[in-house]
Amino acid sequence: MAELHDLTAVEQAQEIRKGTLSPTELTEHYLSRIDRLNETIGAFITVTAAIARKQAADAEAEVLAARREGRELSPLHGVPVPVKDLNFTAGVRTTLGSAAYADHVPDSDDHVVVKLREAGTILLGKTNTPEFGLPCYTENRLAPPARTPWDLDRSAGGSSGGAAAAVSSGLAPIAHASDGGGSIRIPASVCGLFGIKPSRGRVSPGPVTHDVTGLSTSGPLARTVADAATLLDVMSGTVPGAPYAAPSLPPGETFASYAAREPGALRVVGLPQPPVPGVELHADVRAAYDGTVALLRELGHVVDEIELPVDDALLTAFTRVWSVMSTSYPVAPEQEDLLIPLTRHLRAEGAKVSGPEFAESLYAFRALGELVAAALHSSYDVILTPTLAQPPALVGALRNDDDPAAEFAGLAAFTPFTPIFNATGQPSVNVPLHWTEAGLPIGVMFGARYGDEATLISLSAQLEAARPWAGRRPSLW
Repeated sequence: MAELHDLTAVEQAQEIRKGTLSPTELTEHYLSRIDRLNETIGAFITVTAAIARKQAADAEAEVLAARREGRELSPLHGVPVPVKDLNFTAGVRTTLGSAAYADHVPDSDDHVVVKLREAGTILLGKTNTPEFGLPCYTENRLAPPARTPWDLDRSAGGSSGGAAAAVSSGLAPIAHASDGGGSIRIPASVCGLFGIKPSRGRVSPGPVTHDVTGLSTSGPLARTVADAATLLDVMSGTVPGAPYAAPSLPPGETFASYAAREPGALRVVGLPQPPVPGVELHADVRAAYDGTVALLRELGHVVDEIELPVDDALLTAFTRVWSVMSTSYPVAPEQEDLLIPLTRHLRAEGAKVSGPEFAESLYAFRALGELVAAALHSSYDVILTPTLAQPPALVGALRNDDDPAAEFAGLAAFTPFTPIFNATGQPSVNVPLHWTEAGLPIGVMFGARYGDEATLISLSAQLEAARPWAGRRPSLW
């Protein structure tokens, strides 16, 4: 017999609206699984059981009232959605993955947290993240490492590693995540999930933790395209004062509706070669990419391949900006020793970046966006690349506390593709289309024109139907 966590988030919401499943029952199911498995999988830093039970009871009462009054409910009403621990939640410990913020309890919610609560979703807790979201693994001094359930010796990636570990191991049906350099798509790839990094401005940041560079955005992690698209609908929307605003969908449209539509014949450009000098693709990654090209052609899409110029200009600009961003969280001098070596290294490097250098790096991002729009999207609808250069890494393998500069260079080699779409602001998705002979997931990545998440969702749903992945289950499931 199927268990509740076998249902997709959309199916759970449907059963709740029909009255055949209660938010309270569903919440207790997930809290029980978290209690049993979280220490193993490292998904949550903080579990908010009391809040979840209160919200579930309120959601249940609202279902009954809506049924009496003939009102529609949010498409995810009563469904648990944990929040990444980089985002502020009023009255709930928000650690930013750092021992320096171990007891930090904000007094305001981020805008995306307000949207999730207003949609009737249930806060199970705050998911694990590395310190300040800086590396692409999820290991910190507060919680066990986040692990992919496909091989518990391997990392769930980062910086949304806890969110991905929760969804891929059945501790949550879907999850809020965020992405400043690949932090949704990286853990989606290594955990066998579908993840969307939305267009810049699609999901409003702030009001406190704004990213002035425009690299970062919140987005969904899910097992299915429809689940992710539905969560994107819930999270999307601008608020007064937002620094960016992505183009709205046509009136009456939803992202979820595009998961049920054929994409039509698309022109796809494949970029299989890493744009970072000296980086080689692992054979399993190349196999995933080549298999995707073949599948796209079988489905009637036109796929051409070109090579991006290989230089370190984007890496230099990204490193400068990333190091400056690492300084955005205040840490008292007497607490600096609580920070991990990579964070201390990046903050020291960030302090050396001059104002003109910072501006020059941001200009490079904008120039890249114009170049991609002019050179690629003038002829193609979608860009295809590998998501990562390597299969999932062992826990601890990407860290080098003795030489954090070498560690950061290694992280760039592991993730040479993902930062491109953060720099340009374009939407991008990880699609879990390949598993190795050893049973490890390998994702591929698609990007589209700015504001065109709809095309990515329709294409991903078509690929999902052609090669279903949600039925795959790790042994931990």
